[in-house]
Amino acid sequence: MKISDTALPEVKRITLDIHHDARGFFCERFSAEKFTVLGIHENFVQDNFSHSAAGVIRGLHFQYAPMMGKLVGCTRGRILDVAVDVRPSSPNFGKHVSAELSGENGELLWIPAGFAHGFCVLGDEPADVFYKVNATYAARSEGGIRYDDPTIGIAWPIAKPIISDRDRAMPSLVQAKPDLARWFA
Repeated sequence: MKISDTALPEVKRITLDIHHDARGFFCERFSAEKFTVLGIHENFVQDNFSHSAAGVIRGLHFQYAPMMGKLVGCTRGRILDVAVDVRPSSPNFGKHVSAELSGENGELLWIPAGFAHGFCVLGDEPADVFYKVNATYAARSEGGIRYDDPTIGIAWPIAKPIISDRDRAMPSLVQAKPDLARWFA
């Protein structure tokens, strides 16, 4: 496994070692020992799985109590995975990074607490997204930012995305800033 920086220093890209043969491939998606060596010292407490049709955009979501970080990978299909810094005191507030994750490229994205997360399905096939989190889900303290907020400027590569009503109703970054200042102080 290798770890590399992104344009947002806290968000990390992890490249897995993939072993191919005539049957297909094998890889370790997580090893507490190896992740500790890479500098990710998290106690992951829950695994989540999402299956999304082609054209879906999910997000941008975060959890603030308890704070939640996510280790995201795609096990089938392809996604554009996005992390947005939503910590108002950060010099990178409102900035984002993205990475293409797929069932075959061996890439994961570590998105720590204080970042909103979202993704879109690339191509014509569905995508399966598997992610580990370092806090138990708490619906009462889940929040989000509009996926198409122009102040963030994510270039989603989908002309007619499929979006949930909940995600369409999320506030803009500017509208959410007073709450973000309380939650991520």
